Amino acid sequence: MSNLSQDQLQQLNSYSNYIDDEQKKIFNLAQLFDVERLDDTKNILKAISQNNNDAVALSYFTRRYGMFIAMQFYMLTVYDELWDGPFDALEFGVREEYGRPSLCMFTRSEHWTMIDEEDRQETVAGILKTQCDDVFQQLRKMGTVSPLTHWENVFGYLLWHYHTLLSNPATEEEAIEYVKFLEDDKTWTDFSTFSRFHKYTGGNHPSTLIHIPVRKSCCFSKDVPGLMACGFCPLI
Repeated sequence: MSNLSQDQLQQLNSYSNYIDDEQKKIFNLAQLFDVERLDDTKNILKAISQNNNDAVALSYFTRRYGMFIAMQFYMLTVYDELWDGPFDALEFGVREEYGRPSLCMFTRSEHWTMIDEEDRQETVAGILKTQCDDVFQQLRKMGTVSPLTHWENVFGYLLWHYHTLLSNPATEEEAIEYVKFLEDDKTWTDFSTFSRFHKYTGGNHPSTLIHIPVRKSCCFSKDVPGLMACGFCPLI
């Protein structure tokens, strides 16, 4: 049985993250770092996205993977808890969602761990470096998709989560702290001279941005069969 609460499991499941699920998986995150398997992994993503274009398939991956990253920040903000497992323990499979096969994330409950309050900013920096930037750099070896596209695929979910968390008196204080971490250039120093999140939001409150175009890059959602164009597509 999972050591996560029912509320935690429900929230994770609502963003296509499943815990201790025995469903057959297709690949894991570590495969992105296996040079000999890059083509095979890319072909898997093309098959799932039902599009043979590299950019479409890779952006589709980070739109789905972005839900996992966003849930990391939700779990940190609400529970001081995060996923801290090895990359081969973050697995991907397919489930039907809204009438189409969709990429989903699968983890084990033992890899979700508590952090100390004084480690919050360091933990955020670690997620941004190892689970985001390192992964996005590997994806560049699989196709010419701008890292900006991948970052914005993640930031869109973060914007919504922090709009919600900042609107709730029970989570507002912690949400303010985590938004400050995301906007702080020092959090990003391992791989960037500036906060990519601050550049994305312009320092505006998340609630002021959720209904207006913020993206600078196209996520290619319009090119995935069964999905609609993003409502904030910069190409429109």
